[in-house]
Amino acid sequence: MRVEDFDFDLPEELIAQTPLLDRTASRLMLVDKQTGELKDDTFKSIVSELHAGDALVLNDTRVLPARLHGIKEETGAHIEVLLLKQQEGNTWETLVKPAKRIRKGAKIKFGDGELEAVCLEELEHGGRILEFHYQGIFYEILEQLGEMPLPPYIKEQLEDGDRYQTVYAKENGSAAAPTAGLHFTEELLDEIKAKGVKVCFLTLHVGLGTFRPVDVEDTENHKMHSEFYRLTEETAVVLNDVKQNGGKIVAVGTTSIRTLETIATKFDGRIQADAGWTDIFISPGYTFKAVDALITNFHLPKSTLIMLVSALASRDIILHAYAHAVREEYRFFSFGDAMFIH
Repeated sequence: MRVEDFDFDLPEELIAQTPLLDRTASRLMLVDKQTGELKDDTFKSIVSELHAGDALVLNDTRVLPARLHGIKEETGAHIEVLLLKQQEGNTWETLVKPAKRIRKGAKIKFGDGELEAVCLEELEHGGRILEFHYQGIFYEILEQLGEMPLPPYIKEQLEDGDRYQTVYAKENGSAAAPTAGLHFTEELLDEIKAKGVKVCFLTLHVGLGTFRPVDVEDTENHKMHSEFYRLTEETAVVLNDVKQNGGKIVAVGTTSIRTLETIATKFDGRIQADAGWTDIFISPGYTFKAVDALITNFHLPKSTLIMLVSALASRDIILHAYAHAVREEYRFFSFGDAMFIH
């Protein structure tokens, strides 16, 4: 299919800039993936849409305060560094601005010098491999010196960085939040568990590639970025039991769905404990092997994310739902409202 097939008019004011004070106060659009029937509700109603014997699968990745401001040691020039992916030990793939100032061998100091970096390698599009030097615990230093790397379309800085974390965030490593999970509170999850729904977790560390536009005409030629995932034996047992007993697997967010489908593809439809890197690209025509339903936010035009949700329902149903969302002024993307495709 063509990228243009996933375009739609999105007024800029519908891209939510700030989170709602009450996480569960978001609106929820229910989308029947077979009939295309739509229903408007609030996110709190998700409890009534889940049933005993189902599994709700959440991504417990935690966003790193991965944006650092430092100075180039030789010149004092201001340098911005965004951590993307840990390579080995203290070596990270990063984005650097202005990249032209940081060549191989250049040194950067952060804070009062408690964190330093040296450039080991120059990559394309501002990418740099940096090796960090410090005393103490790296993630604790990041908490002191780093900023939350909000998506580029969000213009306002958050006063409370925790609003860009899910309440169940645990595993450090993401450059962006799995934002469908931002709607959940601990109380709401307790209500869901009380219904007999199995709540379980996996980890996929979200990379900034999730925000990159598709720059090919034909979607089949698009190459996805690679992201690290992990699923435990405990979660695998729960999910296989749910499947065998006729329950539904409900993924929270496109990151959860990509992890589950990567593993199910690898193991002939079964879910097994596994860890690795995935660059799976799910678009219309894909046959789902694990996931039955999806809770997700509203995505940007021509993105890989709208292609994924179009694979679960259909392009026509999703574009119809999105047209309804625009008319009804749903809030879009990271801090926006949600849809339940079932």
